[in-house]
Amino acid sequence: MFAGLAGGDMSGLQAMFGQLQRMFTPHDGAVNWDFARDLARQVVASEPDRSPDAGDLSRIRDAARLAEHWLDQVTDFPASSSTIVAWSRADWVEASMPAWMRLVEPVAESVVNAIGEALPAEAKAMAGPMLGMLNQLGSGMFSQQIGQAVGGLAKEVVSGADIGIPVGAEHTPAIVVANADAFGAGLGVDDSDVLLYLVLRECAHQRLFSSASWLKEYLFSAIEEYGRGISIDTSKIEETLTSLDPSNMEAVQEALSGGLFDLEPTASQRAALTRLETALALIEGWVDEVVAQATTQVMPQAAPLREAVRRRRAGGGPAESTFAALVGLELRPRRLRDASALWGALRDAEGTEARDAVWAHPQLIPTSADLDDPLGFAQRTKEADDLDVESPEFDAALSALLEEGGREPGQTDAPADPDRGDEPEDGPGDTKS
Repeated sequence: MFAGLAGGDMSGLQAMFGQLQRMFTPHDGAVNWDFARDLARQVVASEPDRSPDAGDLSRIRDAARLAEHWLDQVTDFPASSSTIVAWSRADWVEASMPAWMRLVEPVAESVVNAIGEALPAEAKAMAGPMLGMLNQLGSGMFSQQIGQAVGGLAKEVVSGADIGIPVGAEHTPAIVVANADAFGAGLGVDDSDVLLYLVLRECAHQRLFSSASWLKEYLFSAIEEYGRGISIDTSKIEETLTSLDPSNMEAVQEALSGGLFDLEPTASQRAALTRLETALALIEGWVDEVVAQATTQVMPQAAPLREAVRRRRAGGGPAESTFAALVGLELRPRRLRDASALWGALRDAEGTEARDAVWAHPQLIPTSADLDDPLGFAQRTKEADDLDVESPEFDAALSALLEEGGREPGQTDAPADPDRGDEPEDGPGDTKS
């Protein structure tokens, strides 16, 4: 039987048992992060992964100097760092692990706990000490999925912020050299232009997260809120496990990495996902708009590169497959074009300063409904900004706003707490007034 599992290869059998042993090694938390990291590194090592050399770093730094100069002309957000780093795929795996711990641990903990909690009381009583092993099995399977997914992502991501949330050193732009070089294949664009465009996007991302200091925690809080609401229907797990042929390791791996814990989100989870999806779209849309403005007069090849990035994101960005394979959680900016149009409309109406000022506080950012009406959002924001705070019109608008929210004039709201995932109750235009 063991020879059959290993396909007759005893060395393969030894490797399989070694991996199983790593899966069940005691660890803190719901995920064995050492195992996940090692597995991700193994996935990366399955293909050539050259380390960036001095020539790579030189051309990336040259591109960054030009990119930052262009961005200075179109946004008041300052450069986030005086340097840029060049990564191999393995470097990205190591740099991204702290972010994955924040992103995945709340979801993994809920999934692993839900497996045990989903058992009937009679089954729990019969399982006894075996219940801990069941939780350990769930943790091991989840850790394996994460390792495989992060390793796969390492072959795709082009920069430190390519998953929507920056990874690596705080506010330091980074480029994954091999993947950036591969991005332009088949586009008919010069390699130097491809690199410059990707560096522009990375530097713009880092400027935004550096200037909107609340933004990263806001995204994490939405994911944590999603994780807290997870429940599991064990019937699918039972059906999947009983239908597996243990001699077909490819089928086993496909089941483990193909959404074994597919979930139906609750109402609170859907709200968290909407907030997350909207925020990611706004981030990508802002970067898209700013980079378009920076390149419009100086980089003819920017248009096809912009469209290539948009298609890549719309068709499923690198983070989407990871979270979809884990528990159905996607970091996909589905409404990138709508968000870019919204930021462009606001810039046309009031200029770049007003466009960027929206990122000053989470209660000011547009909602999903605002993405449906970008021109209307720009007009409402302009009207709010045009109000004289000492005028009767302003007093009337403020009184109407407070009455609508059930508050007395003079009563103020506590600021939204990103750690709790607070959702602003008022529209951005009204709040800004």
